[in-house]
Amino acid sequence: MTAETVLTNARIVLADEIVEGSLVLRDGFIAGIDAGTGHTGGLAGEDMGGDYIIPGLVELHTDHLEGHYAPRPKVRWNPIAAVLAHDAQVATAGITTVLDALRVGMDEDADLTSDDIRKLADAIEDSVQQDRLRADHFIHLRCEVSAPDCLKAFANFDGDERVRLASLMDHAPGQRQFVNLETYAYYYQRKLKLTDRDFKLFCEKRMAESERNSGPNRVHIAAACHERGIVLASHDDATIGHVGEAIEQGVRVAEFPTTEEAARASKQAGLGVLMGAPNVMRGASHSGNVSARTLASDGLLDILSSDYIPFSLIQSAFFLGDVVEGISLPQAVAMVSKNPAEAVGLTDRGIIEQGRRADLVRVRVDDHVPVVRTVWRQGRRVA
Repeated sequence: MTAETVLTNARIVLADEIVEGSLVLRDGFIAGIDAGTGHTGGLAGEDMGGDYIIPGLVELHTDHLEGHYAPRPKVRWNPIAAVLAHDAQVATAGITTVLDALRVGMDEDADLTSDDIRKLADAIEDSVQQDRLRADHFIHLRCEVSAPDCLKAFANFDGDERVRLASLMDHAPGQRQFVNLETYAYYYQRKLKLTDRDFKLFCEKRMAESERNSGPNRVHIAAACHERGIVLASHDDATIGHVGEAIEQGVRVAEFPTTEEAARASKQAGLGVLMGAPNVMRGASHSGNVSARTLASDGLLDILSSDYIPFSLIQSAFFLGDVVEGISLPQAVAMVSKNPAEAVGLTDRGIIEQGRRADLVRVRVDDHVPVVRTVWRQGRRVA
């Protein structure tokens, strides 16, 4: 039996324009777009009341899931329940495709273990198979290449076909995100409640691990990802040298470059430049690095990620379309839908076009805040 839904009287955000009209969804795909009349072939439909219809959002890097599984130190929640709670929050924020970022390689201050991470991955995959989830879930491996157990933890995902993205990151002091040691001290010394002496020893240990492990681990993981068809991302690149290393290793996405210099070099090399939506909304990085708004204004921003606040993704798209000169709403929406989808090879979604998946979000804007009213994944209402 054919499943059909008609949405009328909508402001439809297409790839390069906004049209008023109607959409026909049939068997999970977009079957028709009728611009200008508000009606589709005389068929009765659901009146959208002039609300926006945008493509379902595609999230490449959210650290949000682990907090549901480990909400307090030494507390572990049921992993399936954690996945369901996370899924509900991302779906109601308009995210219809999500790459759940899971840590590979643990430091001594980590509350989670590699076994915990594999349990979460199993819970995601079981929930996909049992059709429990509202959004379409894949896995993003956040590979902490300086960690001694990085390769062992990476091996836990051998043969896991749900992995679509892996990022190479090094959070050791003096590296990338934390080139400024004062920023590192503010973040870690306070977090771990270390004395000055203990913090100095902590930094020396981290820097030695980075010197010893980062290079070989990057090479190993890059080669494995290319062999398995997993898209590779670099993380927190700060210099031209970092970008050169990323290019040499076949990286396709530059995640959270910390300087305009690195972002510009990444863009010129054809990498997709990804920044955090919270950075857009706050107007600055929480680590004191380059502003995502600055990169957007300079034409150096391709993809946005909700990072640690799921709702920030849709919020930032409407915000950029309003406040950054030269960026239209369709262009901003592409940063949270079409561009991230294409970056990881999901070419069946991310844009409202006949034949694409009917992953859609109905949005009303109140007091400059987008209100998610309805979410469809493959034509089925999920929120």
